[in-house]
Amino acid sequence: MTETLAETAPEAEEPLPEFPMPRATGCPFDPPPTARALHTERPVARVRLWDGSAPWLVTGYADQRALLADPRVSAESTRPGYPHASAGFRENAGRRRSFVTMDDPEHARIRRMVTGPFAIKRIEAMRPEIQKITDELIDAMLAGPTPVDLVRALALPLPSLVICRLLGVPYEDHDFFQRNSSLLINRQSSVEEVVGANDALTDYLDGLVAAKLADPADDMLSELAARVTAGELTQRDAANMGVLLLIAGHETTANMIALGTVALLENPDQLAVLRETEDPKVIARAVEELLRYLTIVHNGRRRVALEDIEIGGETIRAGEGIIIYTGTGNWDSEVFAEPERLDIGRDARRHMAFGFGVHQCLGQPLARMELQVVYGTLYRRIPTLRLATGIDQLPFKDDGLVYGVYELPVAWTS
Repeated sequence: MTETLAETAPEAEEPLPEFPMPRATGCPFDPPPTARALHTERPVARVRLWDGSAPWLVTGYADQRALLADPRVSAESTRPGYPHASAGFRENAGRRRSFVTMDDPEHARIRRMVTGPFAIKRIEAMRPEIQKITDELIDAMLAGPTPVDLVRALALPLPSLVICRLLGVPYEDHDFFQRNSSLLINRQSSVEEVVGANDALTDYLDGLVAAKLADPADDMLSELAARVTAGELTQRDAANMGVLLLIAGHETTANMIALGTVALLENPDQLAVLRETEDPKVIARAVEELLRYLTIVHNGRRRVALEDIEIGGETIRAGEGIIIYTGTGNWDSEVFAEPERLDIGRDARRHMAFGFGVHQCLGQPLARMELQVVYGTLYRRIPTLRLATGIDQLPFKDDGLVYGVYELPVAWTS
């Protein structure tokens, strides 16, 4: 029997820090204090996971970029030693493989099949449509009563509508796929819930791909269906890719819209700059800083070493798991001065909110553009926007792979 990392990990003199780590009470934007302390004291250190395994947590910006670009580090989630976020995630790893958890050359081959629709020129051509959707959602907010949940009124429907149109998924099914995607990315979901949600979404996308095979349209699922016809993908592989794109296309941006709004409302001087400008350069810079400041993918980039690697004064052995915690990397004071300060005027383009290297987020041009439209519109159109509850009453998402808020009650002066 193959030994697990939990069995082979050396005994520590003191108990290893548990990962994921709790955030400080009253500091919803800061990386966890334990992670920041490790970054200062031991930037490459072992932590303990839910299953008793002890992968390496890497907290420094330079070390993180080095590992994310290192071919000796694998993203394959089915390899022994891979640090899974939960039992459900481990069980699901072999059921739904995507290019996100593949290594080159297979990763590059599959990824190339879906890069076209995310090309910057094609995404920019969608800006007027996304502006129209944003304005219509804000119109509906202004026409209704207050307070209103910004998550349900704007943050969630906007990226959901956009990714549905891009993929060719009926938006009227959004309750179904949002409910199942929430189960799929929640660390606290049981094995049965994760597997059930995965199967439900994959079966759903499989049916849509089949429909596109018979009646193609101008959308990404039709393009994937054409790859099936050409023998480059199986129908199930195309469905798995559709699941990935559907989840990634709405979950991350929705959480950034809501959490970014909370951060700006808590920093009124920064909010004032956005509220009073229509300069696209100022807005674009603000988006990059909010991406750095919040790093909503807060479960770390998961990898496993293929060979022994010397880094940060430690030796990561072949077969050992690695968690690259970009939340602390994006708050590394050697790269970003006063990282704990939200400064939308800073040049934060070197952040790693979208990862780094060959696996960096495919959909980042779309996410950036959606955020630019929302941040450049919402506060200008509703200049008196405010939280309708105390920040300590907001339900923050500490239980998932993506950080944010479940609800965001806001109000304004008519």
